[in-house]
Amino acid sequence: MSSQVANYFQQLFKPEPHARVTWAMDYWLVGSALAIMFLGLIMVGSASVSVADRQLGTPFYYLWRQLLFTGIGVFTAAVVVRIPMRVWQGSGPALMVINLVLLVLVFIPGLGHSANGSTRWISIGSFHLQASEIVKLFSVIYLAGYLVRHNDSVRTTFAGFMRPLGLLVIIAVLLLLEPDFGAAAVLIATAVVMMWLAGVRVSQFMLLIVAVAIALALLVYTSEYRMHRLTAFLNPWADPYNSGFQLTQALIAFGRGSWLGVGLGSSVQKLFYLPEAHTDFLFAVLAEELGLVGVIVVISLFTIMIIRALRIGRAAENRERPFAGYVAYGIGTWIGLQAFINMGVNMGVLPTKGLTLPFMSYGGSSIIVMCVALALLIRVDYETRRDDRHIQRTRKAW
Repeated sequence: MSSQVANYFQQLFKPEPHARVTWAMDYWLVGSALAIMFLGLIMVGSASVSVADRQLGTPFYYLWRQLLFTGIGVFTAAVVVRIPMRVWQGSGPALMVINLVLLVLVFIPGLGHSANGSTRWISIGSFHLQASEIVKLFSVIYLAGYLVRHNDSVRTTFAGFMRPLGLLVIIAVLLLLEPDFGAAAVLIATAVVMMWLAGVRVSQFMLLIVAVAIALALLVYTSEYRMHRLTAFLNPWADPYNSGFQLTQALIAFGRGSWLGVGLGSSVQKLFYLPEAHTDFLFAVLAEELGLVGVIVVISLFTIMIIRALRIGRAAENRERPFAGYVAYGIGTWIGLQAFINMGVNMGVLPTKGLTLPFMSYGGSSIIVMCVALALLIRVDYETRRDDRHIQRTRKAW
């Protein structure tokens, strides 16, 4: 039995033909990601210095931890980028089982860690693993593999269309029980976009969109907690010292930032006025300190990253690597949606969701998983370029 397992993994990681190609990458993608991470480190240090000094007596506590998490993320990405995409394609069902296990572990007393009324983390010593970050990545990989295996049924039959969504709905329900409405919304929205890009009929999407809209309305209507958040979002100034406190402080930060900001490190809102200034509301502190110019720079960097991810996906799909293409589509959509929601929450155009800003907000789970997602995009791009060079060499040989 052990020899069979060993042979399986030897075949799995066996180098592919014509694999000896000098590494080349999409420098726009990597450059924008590194710029966002670097700016994120600066802003985490700036936004957390007062809180860390008051709570822990170490002004740069959160900055040093974020640097450590970033280092772990980069190291993990260096390992992941060496793994062929066919390995990920074959591991989709196993990754979905891991998703379910992680989401169940969150609710086990002694393992699950609660904060601000939510139980979203698994305690591993002094480190708290946020299961939803891993779940989003593994779900993208699973769905990409499913779309390849059942492409015809997904496109032509309603049952084939709903089958993968049914499993993802179970994942979303477990996320809602934490509660983590934002992660559930990003997961389902990413899945819908991936299936649309895979060629699912518009009529099926219209039915799904109506069903999702009804479900979301029921979730808000039947939950006092969510209804309270929605009403506070619609008019935060009606109760600026209670339900609308966080949003009003974020809006004040944006107003103070004006065109060029008050200067790096000079934010007033981060001085115990704006809760979660170094996590969920880091973008508001950035807007206050760097102004509209800083906001435009960040939005531009995310735009470049998302466009490059989608182009990498299209190039892979054109080279008849549909799994790699769907993974790139999914990662690009996921990062774009999460960044859009976080920025929208900070600017008061969306209800508070508790989602981090990718590559920027403080959080070990988030930055490590984002580095892995970036490594997968780099791997997809590498394999596509390798195929292009192989085709060119073959044409020259003929």
